[in-house]
Amino acid sequence: MEVELTDGNVKKESVSRPNRFPPELAASVKWLPVTQELSFQKFIEQSDLLEEFKYDFNEKAELRHTETQSPFVFNYYENVLERNSKRYQALGRLLEQYIYELLEKLCKLQKVYIPQEVDKEPRSFFFMSEGALTNHHSVVLVLLQDQGVFRAGQWSQQAIIHHGLHHGSQIPCIQMALQAHYDVIVLNPNDNFVDLKMEKEWKGLLKQSIESPSLKMAQAESFLSFQHPLQGLPKRCSHTPEEHVAYVWDHFISRTEGKDVAFIVHGYGGLVFMDLLVRRKWEVMSKVYAVALIDSDHHVGHQLGSDGQLLAWIKHHCREWVTSPKPLDKLAATVLKKEFPVVSAGTEKHSLAPSSSLQSIFKYFKKALKAKTTITFSQVPIETRSSTKRKQSA
Repeated sequence: MEVELTDGNVKKESVSRPNRFPPELAASVKWLPVTQELSFQKFIEQSDLLEEFKYDFNEKAELRHTETQSPFVFNYYENVLERNSKRYQALGRLLEQYIYELLEKLCKLQKVYIPQEVDKEPRSFFFMSEGALTNHHSVVLVLLQDQGVFRAGQWSQQAIIHHGLHHGSQIPCIQMALQAHYDVIVLNPNDNFVDLKMEKEWKGLLKQSIESPSLKMAQAESFLSFQHPLQGLPKRCSHTPEEHVAYVWDHFISRTEGKDVAFIVHGYGGLVFMDLLVRRKWEVMSKVYAVALIDSDHHVGHQLGSDGQLLAWIKHHCREWVTSPKPLDKLAATVLKKEFPVVSAGTEKHSLAPSSSLQSIFKYFKKALKAKTTITFSQVPIETRSSTKRKQSA
């Protein structure tokens, strides 16, 4: 391996439009985004894009202008949609790299390149805690996000920009898991293509001084377009989210002996997980004890068909939190989703569903693990005096 290193009384307004991180959850997260070493502004200064992005994350992990303390403004170039879109995309690219750095320096995760045996071609990577493969008798939590521009460590780029790192990044989830003595694997399913020409241009963009902001934004936009299959070189073993997840499962997760595995999957990540369940049926059913789906895009009928064993397994091992006007954890089953328990995520916004339901998800994992342990032990015959006498008389 190459490693480079609620409450039923919640008001409807707060349910549908949460504007702050739950205080009980925030208290459990060790957050330090404003230290000089991990400052987003310092990160921007190193890229020579300071004039475009005078922003940093404050003590509440919210993105704010360093001079006015105002939220991010999309309409930077007044009524010039194309230039503003390019600027927004460039900010997303910087956030992507910043989150990677936080995963390594703040969460102390290792960056693992795949495939392992290749080092002279573009590769994808994921992150995991140091003892994820070796620590016995601990839970491995696997994070699998929605499709799109979201890379490892992100639930939603839009939520990061407009609501803060607490809502859009996976860092609070990772820190909660580590504090609960879980090991963590952070997948990177959307890192599928690279265009070497655009990669070179992006690196040049980060080095040169600000002379032509519009040119820089054009370069950034060109680079970000590399994800289109016709323009990009597919990364081996990560051409699609499904391929990426299957590779990490086969070479890492499945090799963790004596460990229980839990998944948190968001949006398209739910479809990808169901694909893995079908392809690695017995391995997944034997190792995964709980799956928390968040506003998932899976389709049981199309993906699992009429396989009775798979249908029985998801009924007992999956639970979904969906966007809903109902308070967190209230039953929210629909006609289309009734294969396993479905409850409200406590928000009507897809991008905020992971942060809104996070505390509830960890309670679910704890309860599911306890139930699994109870079932395991209950299958072992208990030696009693009466049973001993029956054996002797037989």
